Amino acid sequence: MGLFSSILGFFGFGIGTSFGLVIGYYMFIYFLPTDVKDFKICPLVEEDSTTLQRLLPEIPLWVKNPDFDRVDWLNKFLENMWPYLNAAICTTIKAIAKPIISEQIPKYKIQSVEFEMLTLGTLPPTFQGMKVYATDEKELIMEPSFKWAGNPNVTIAVKAFGLKATVQVVDFQVFAIPRITLKPLLNVFPCFAYIYVSLMDKPHVDFGLKLLGGDVMAIPGLYRFVQELIKDQVANMYLWPKALEVKIIDPTQAMKKSVGILDVKVLRAIKLKKKDILGKSDPYVKLKLTEEKLTAKKTTVKHNNLNPEWNEEFSFVVKDPNIQALKINVYDWEQVGTHDKMGMNVVSLKDLTPDEPKVLTLDLLKNMNPNDRQNEKSRGQLVMEVLYKPFKEDEVPNDIEDLSIVQKAPEGTPTGGGLLVVIVHEAEEIEGKYHTNPHVRLLFRGEERKTKRVKKSRGPRWEDEFQFMVDKPPTNDKLHVEVFSTTSRMGLLHKESLGYITISLADVVSNRRINEKYHLIDSKNGRIQIEMQWRTLT
Repeated sequence: MGLFSSILGFFGFGIGTSFGLVIGYYMFIYFLPTDVKDFKICPLVEEDSTTLQRLLPEIPLWVKNPDFDRVDWLNKFLENMWPYLNAAICTTIKAIAKPIISEQIPKYKIQSVEFEMLTLGTLPPTFQGMKVYATDEKELIMEPSFKWAGNPNVTIAVKAFGLKATVQVVDFQVFAIPRITLKPLLNVFPCFAYIYVSLMDKPHVDFGLKLLGGDVMAIPGLYRFVQELIKDQVANMYLWPKALEVKIIDPTQAMKKSVGILDVKVLRAIKLKKKDILGKSDPYVKLKLTEEKLTAKKTTVKHNNLNPEWNEEFSFVVKDPNIQALKINVYDWEQVGTHDKMGMNVVSLKDLTPDEPKVLTLDLLKNMNPNDRQNEKSRGQLVMEVLYKPFKEDEVPNDIEDLSIVQKAPEGTPTGGGLLVVIVHEAEEIEGKYHTNPHVRLLFRGEERKTKRVKKSRGPRWEDEFQFMVDKPPTNDKLHVEVFSTTSRMGLLHKESLGYITISLADVVSNRRINEKYHLIDSKNGRIQIEMQWRTLT
């Protein structure tokens, strides 16, 4: 009798529980309140403090946080493009999902899974603001505030065992702040190799799920369970520092690896034509490898000499000898104003025999146009020795920074001393109180040098090189760098300091080369990029 009672109790519990769940499910579906009132629209000043605190999360981030910028233009773009993006995205989803579904459904004895309806609705996502980070690395970091309260209609029909069931996803909402990193930045389109996407916080995800005509998410406890489950799963995969990595291009192919070294020795010039009205010229040679954005290299200036001898050596990193060439320009140095061009020529690297030194005597030309009759005029000659040394397989450097070769000091450098080379590259975010026409003033051991002036620029680029010959290493010396802005009003010169920095040269002597950005003192956000080299005879 006891056994019989237990069996009846067990079946009664199972049947009763199942029946109760079904009844409860349909009660939640068909007895939902229908007296939902319309929204009341009124000015914020009429709301109480409790209502305002509840509305605070809906205020755009660019209002609450000054680090976030408005991106109304992007929202306007999405609004106009959304009908086309909607169709394109849905077509892509179907194309991706179809082979995956076809592969998986046989495992579960399902006859078919098809999209009866797939549309993202008429409401596009919006961006409440965007924050952009500036770093010293070759990367771009953005954090957009993303919100999408859409009206999509995704209906999926599942057929199995002769039965058909439809599942519909409606009223989808996603609020998130992803961190999008583009790196490394490259010199070829699209200018970055990878996209990394991370989430800075757990996203808010909300949606309706209809099954057999009823909203499954209305079942008590199920809504919160599903929402937390989705948050946790997404966070486990993409919460920062974890990231979704999307490869755009191969960075090793975009950044051509170095294949060799070009050694150049500028020997002398012969019968240069003077540019100065009084006296002779003050020539120097400027060398640059094409297809590179690195600063050109210069010889020393030989004052009052039309047959100068330099015997100075330079080295260049070669990436593609089939297309690169050595561009040579000879200038007449001027203390004031622009330097006059005395002549030029080009040496194609593909014409050089590897590992074989070659002495070249080059005629100086006005330009490289073979049809220009002005090139028939004699401008003198330049004698130089070149040697292209391709890397062997075990000699190829792994890092481009290893190729930042510091050339030797020229002949005549004091023994035990050297040549301090300072290259003023550029500055950013400098701003004067009254005007911004920046130039840089260098002061080293009482010797002053100045760059050219750039008019009306907060991000000037100079690329000016200065050389200081010293009899001993400047390990205890400092270089004073100051940015000035000058303007002329009613015949009077007005000068304003935009910031300064004092650099210790001990690290330059020990490392031979330093190329860094320095924050300017007495400037809000100004920075200046300066490269320094310590060249010796050995």
